[in-house]
Amino acid sequence: MKRLSSTSGNTQTSGAESAVECQICKDREWIIDGWTARPCSCLKRKRLQRRMRNAMIPEEFVDARLDNYKVETPVQQELLQMTKEYLARFDEIKDTKANSMGFVAEVGEQQIRRIGDLRKRAEYERIYNSYGLGKTHLQMAAAKELIRRGYAVLCISDTVFMNELVNSKRIDDGGIEFNRLMGAVVQAPVLVWDDIGKSKYSETKEDLYYQIINERYKARRPILFSSNEDPMTLSEKIGPAAFSRLSGMAKDFFLQVKGDDYRMRER
Repeated sequence: MKRLSSTSGNTQTSGAESAVECQICKDREWIIDGWTARPCSCLKRKRLQRRMRNAMIPEEFVDARLDNYKVETPVQQELLQMTKEYLARFDEIKDTKANSMGFVAEVGEQQIRRIGDLRKRAEYERIYNSYGLGKTHLQMAAAKELIRRGYAVLCISDTVFMNELVNSKRIDDGGIEFNRLMGAVVQAPVLVWDDIGKSKYSETKEDLYYQIINERYKARRPILFSSNEDPMTLSEKIGPAAFSRLSGMAKDFFLQVKGDDYRMRER
């Protein structure tokens, strides 16, 4: 590797120095002047960037905002309006027992799958579709807005997280990984739970759903959730006790939806 050096009359910058984002504080975020220190202008922005990264927002939704959510149908208008109302009241309700928001299907995926007649099932899938309405877009937009307000947020995808949680119980590490995952999802000030109930049912998962939701309920920590199951089938997937807690937490902001899949419309 060729070494950069300084010569008389020609000052060169090292690779480390050129990688510095803020030339004012050299990425220390504080400006040191003798025995005093004052925050750099980059401090607020970098803290926001860290909170965004820690929230684990999926890459495909890093640009999701309320103002770029496409409203083409009445149900999308309802979803957007409820999200805006929830955010407007968040500071008021965040420490109450009814501090959450949920979007679920009018007729759930499991209920439709039970229809034996294939023609009728296809008709129900068309009429009661709950996919591609932008539920996740709005969840992530809400998460980003709350992060901007200073709240710590954690976003999880149901299938990925629940499988990781169950698998962590099988690891011979004295429960370290399991406790790390449980601690993160229980202690997060705001939890965004995408597609809850998507994971394949098991009694172990039913117990875990209840532990997570009940602990958050007792601590009055909000959950923003979405599901392609309806109240009956979601109750079957996560357990009636967990669903009772969850629906009670979102009683003032709970919307059952159906409509055209925007992905299919674009095709």
